Amino acid sequence: MSRIAGALLLFFSLTFAAAAQPQMGPRAAPTSRIQVGSLPVMDTTPSFDADAATAKYLARISGAARARSDAYFEGGYGLQLLDVIYALGVAALLLWSGLSARLQDWAEGRTTSRTYQVMLYVVAYVPLVVAATFPLTVYEAFFREHAYGLSNQSFVQWLGDFATQFALTFAASLVLLPLLYAVIRRSREMWWLWGAGLAIAFQVLVIVIWPVFIAPLFNHYSPLPDSPLKTKILSLARANEVPVDNVWLVDASRQSNRVSANVSGFLGTARISLNDNLLKQGTPDEVLAVLGHEMGHYVMGHVTREILLESLVILVGFAFIHWGFWFACELFGGQWQVRNVGEVAGLPLLAGLASVFLFLATPLTNSISRITEYQADIFGLNAVRRPDAFASVMLKLSTYRKLEPGKWEEMIFYDHPSGRTRIAAAMRWKKEHIADTDIRDTANLP
Repeated sequence: MSRIAGALLLFFSLTFAAAAQPQMGPRAAPTSRIQVGSLPVMDTTPSFDADAATAKYLARISGAARARSDAYFEGGYGLQLLDVIYALGVAALLLWSGLSARLQDWAEGRTTSRTYQVMLYVVAYVPLVVAATFPLTVYEAFFREHAYGLSNQSFVQWLGDFATQFALTFAASLVLLPLLYAVIRRSREMWWLWGAGLAIAFQVLVIVIWPVFIAPLFNHYSPLPDSPLKTKILSLARANEVPVDNVWLVDASRQSNRVSANVSGFLGTARISLNDNLLKQGTPDEVLAVLGHEMGHYVMGHVTREILLESLVILVGFAFIHWGFWFACELFGGQWQVRNVGEVAGLPLLAGLASVFLFLATPLTNSISRITEYQADIFGLNAVRRPDAFASVMLKLSTYRKLEPGKWEEMIFYDHPSGRTRIAAAMRWKKEHIADTDIRDTANLP
């Protein structure tokens, strides 16, 4: 009790003492210096290794599938050389046997018109050459394709397409070759310059009419049924000013299992064609990724660019043929009964020299194509923003394209970038956009 009383006495003593102090006026509240610092910035961007992602994609195709793909594509290298040798052999047979000269004499004996003489010669020449090269053609285009599981056609179906192609070649030859020889007769020593102009004009004509008149001879084109995918495709086209209002579905599966698509045409004949294999085998994102690439060709004016560059190649090619024809005639013209380039009996020599030039120019023509394809890849990645879909569809192309060639191998033999190059580009694009909201959630893919 005394402890409680003592505590109370102390409490009241302190209270009374505080009350007894004199009252002071208001004073400023005490202050102290506050240290202000920046909080550390937290990097929430997911990490992404483009090289590792590329390697993971490439590893998906291995073993027997990779070996078959490599063997198919590498086998094409030897076939390119064999095609040239075969073409030279056919030309040599026609010239050295005197058959070409006899065909010219036969044509001259039936009409005095130089134009009709050329046409009569072509009527015999084209079927002869096609028949002579048919064994190699049927091996390359039918038996070899079946051996690698790339063709869906029976022999009768394949023969039907071959007949259509022959008819087109025959008709074009009947028109173009008399024009070429008329140019030769008029321009004499400068024939190669005007001949190149004729070839370039024909090239432009084919590009313009191909999607509307020629392609439908080989496949059925029908409008893609309305669907969310078609809506997205047309939206993508409008966003990139591709002047189309429909998407055409092509029954490419009647020929092969290859996936593809294209935006073809020139000078007002543009159209989007979607390969039905791609529609069946690919996801909607993969379809958009491919079509973004194809639209890139149109938007960036690649048709015009390739026409200009290939025109230069054609010009050099005709100069090569002009020089080669003169040189060969100096050596063997007497034995062939061919004295100058204006004689239609020399057509096999022109064709043989053209085959040699195209073979030698393969690295150049492939590079022209490969560069534009790579540019379209980057355009498609920026337009569609589906790098993983693009990478995965590149693996689907590996059924007939070697994925990982050597550096020089790719430069010489590839008219498209290799699968490795294209997937690596997609993964580099992804790395630079990994912080974007639509890309960041894909950091753990593939």
